[in-house]
Amino acid sequence: MTTTSTITSNEAQIRQLIAEQQYAICTKDVDQILSRYAAEVIIFDVIPPFQTQGKAALRQAWEACLPCFPDSFEMETRDLTIIVNDNLAIAHWLFRFTGQEDHPAMQTWTRVTAVCQKHQDNWQIIHEHLSVPFDPETSQATFTLSL
Repeated sequence: MTTTSTITSNEAQIRQLIAEQQYAICTKDVDQILSRYAAEVIIFDVIPPFQTQGKAALRQAWEACLPCFPDSFEMETRDLTIIVNDNLAIAHWLFRFTGQEDHPAMQTWTRVTAVCQKHQDNWQIIHEHLSVPFDPETSQATFTLSL
């Protein structure tokens, strides 16, 4: 039976996992980025190849992607929502990279949904889905938020 204190503790652990993941991305630490994923993770990404399966392929994707980012940047997160029980969590949020304002990577808000599973008392990301909204009238990506 899931208790309120278990849910609160698990939610805090998921928030910490996300924060640590974002820090690892900002410091371009591929080993730390990968440490949060399950061995057979499946990622639906906003950049080709759009679907990546397994840590080896994910390592290649990050190693190819990180050099495209500026030397120094941070991540802004909005609207983080977490649904969690004893062994499974779903989190979704918006993020964008911040820092070098004229850099192309800094211009886009991205939506993320992550599914996490507890494995040997550690939470791991088993599926992640990133997307950018688009305008159906123009088929163009929508990079900014309308508030």
